[in-house]
Amino acid sequence: MKTIPYLLIAIRFILAPVIISLAYFSGEESKFLILILMYFGLITDIFDGIIARKAGVSSEKLRRLDSQTDLIFWLSLGFAAYFLNTDLIEGEWKGILLLFVMEALCYIVSWIKFGKETCTHAFLSKMWGLSLLIAFTYLIGFQQAGWAFYLTVALGFIAHIDVIVIILILPRWQYDVPSSYHAWQIRKGKNRKKSVLFN
Repeated sequence: MKTIPYLLIAIRFILAPVIISLAYFSGEESKFLILILMYFGLITDIFDGIIARKAGVSSEKLRRLDSQTDLIFWLSLGFAAYFLNTDLIEGEWKGILLLFVMEALCYIVSWIKFGKETCTHAFLSKMWGLSLLIAFTYLIGFQQAGWAFYLTVALGFIAHIDVIVIILILPRWQYDVPSSYHAWQIRKGKNRKKSVLFN
């Protein structure tokens, strides 16, 4: 049980180059396979945390590894969407640029304050992840952006603002902080066990 969370994270990491390769070399023929791999990757993301907590192996190392693997996994889907729908993605470059800028800001602020990357696993970030799933389903499966894409951009902006506020509020680096409210509770010296239950 203790090794399963690491195996699930490793599977998601391996899926990233597979997804990119399928999109680049197989194109349209691979889009539904890519969607299957995307949903499978999401399942591994859900269960790695659940199993880690049940097995008592949820740690800073595991959570940081999970966060960075998530970034690689979703970036691979972004590249896949670009290879499959280049004109569509280029036409939405402003929204995509905004998300990249916000992601970079989260890392920059965290590194400046704590000397390491952010690893909050905040609730709004999880909601953004679900919106990404819907957006990529439309982009890759149906070659459409529309409401799903704009929802993702809006939620992504809000979620990143929340993460930045969490980082600024926290007195010291900490992983698994569900919201800026929980960060404020931690700053006031409240027990963080309640916040961990949300992750």
